[in-house]
Amino acid sequence: MTADLISRARAGDGDAFRELTEPHRRELQVHCYRMLGSFQDAEDALQDALLAAWQGFGGFQGRSSIRTWLYRIATNRCLNVRRSASRRPAKEWDVPGVEPPEPTRVGEVVWLQPFPDALLDGAIHVPLGPEARVEQSESISLAFVTALQVLPPRQVAVLVLRDVLGFHAAEVADMLDSTLESVNSALKRARAGLRRRLPAPDREPPPASGSPAEDAVVARFVSAYESADLDALVAMLTDDVFMSMPPMPLEYEGRDVVARFCTGIFGAGRRFDLVPTRANGQPAFGAYLRTPTGIRHGTGLVVVTLSGDRICAMTRFDNSALSWFGLPRSLPSR
Repeated sequence: MTADLISRARAGDGDAFRELTEPHRRELQVHCYRMLGSFQDAEDALQDALLAAWQGFGGFQGRSSIRTWLYRIATNRCLNVRRSASRRPAKEWDVPGVEPPEPTRVGEVVWLQPFPDALLDGAIHVPLGPEARVEQSESISLAFVTALQVLPPRQVAVLVLRDVLGFHAAEVADMLDSTLESVNSALKRARAGLRRRLPAPDREPPPASGSPAEDAVVARFVSAYESADLDALVAMLTDDVFMSMPPMPLEYEGRDVVARFCTGIFGAGRRFDLVPTRANGQPAFGAYLRTPTGIRHGTGLVVVTLSGDRICAMTRFDNSALSWFGLPRSLPSR
């Protein structure tokens, strides 16, 4: 069957080509997202890669599987994007009536975007090669994806192909038109760089996705946030909690400064309703600002990272992300 599809696709049969490539589409989209950190850039890179694969299918010799061949094309398209200087710029603070505290630091990764869990079905629980070292749930987390964006592009490609997807070093060298020595050297440097960027390995793990323990933490967070109960919210934070707001570069680390930030938001009289969803394997919420008319306007998407029954990170994205999660720009009055 596969040989027949390949023969038909080589002859220009678009339906045969789609039948060959569609089973890999979702995992390729996630691969592009890991490499680029941007939902929009990943979709563009995937479309570009599939077009290149279609246009070049006559040259597919069958020396590797269709899947490996597609990963080669997609990886190189992502490398081109990473090497370009046209990433989206940072945005200025734009919340009227609220003056944020001095940030702990200015973030390096301002184009980061969330990835909807609804698109992860069939994408991260795929057969992995024998070299895989990274848990699939970790490999899509915001912390992991953010850390990848700070590494040099080639190191990112090697680490994702080797440690996340489990391709052999020889396969990766072929994909990147490189040598075994170069791939192994890049992998060693990438692993070291990743260790410096990721949270401490002894941090308490989050509760299982969808478990009663996770549900309980989420319910407490929603109650505290919607009622602007600052004491209850701060009590849920770890001492080293981290807050970021891409595409704004402001980053805050530590419970005290995050508490000051939240005090400014709630102290200005801003009140929100949260609509639950999931992003990057983590609890997430569409945040809707209440107005005197009763209509609630979407201001952004908040993703929380859990450590045990506490929150160790909060990431706020602007409202352009809402539509990717099937959330409206506004909610009617109740």
